[in-house]
Amino acid sequence: MCYSEEQIIKGCLRNKRKAQKVLYTKYYRRMLGICLRYCSTKDEAEDVMLDGFMNIYSKIKLFNKKGSFEGWMRKIMVNTAIDNFRKNKKHYYHSDIEDFNEELVFEENQYERLSVKEILNTVQQLSKGYRMVFNLFVIEGYSHLEIADMLGISVNTSKTQLFKARKLLQKKIIEMNK
Repeated sequence: MCYSEEQIIKGCLRNKRKAQKVLYTKYYRRMLGICLRYCSTKDEAEDVMLDGFMNIYSKIKLFNKKGSFEGWMRKIMVNTAIDNFRKNKKHYYHSDIEDFNEELVFEENQYERLSVKEILNTVQQLSKGYRMVFNLFVIEGYSHLEIADMLGISVNTSKTQLFKARKLLQKKIIEMNK
């Protein structure tokens, strides 16, 4: 049976397991894709995704039907990934942008030859801190000030992490294109 988004939301509001299962089944692939961008391994991404769905189920009453439901869930998944990062950030190395004087140089067409899967795999090879800042800045569109506030780091650290992420991605992409 096919359930409408409204029916799924109403069922989840009443804590109906069937509605929660339908929601999970309908969206898990997209939400896992989001989590994969922020996590080092598929196992970690699956754990973050499951935590994210638990957050969705517990916060669904806060969805105010302004904007898309999927967009609202996406934000919860990103915030769950950020929480996971914060919980483990003591394991990551940070440095400041002032330590670097290099410039990034990109060839015009170096990305055209890569598949989405190759690009995702390359991003996943970044260290956790680099990947987190890269995704928040480039994909989600947050400013360095917002990222610094979300992750509990300095603005300069956010800029540095992004610079290093881009530099490493550039290097890996150039190597892949050879």
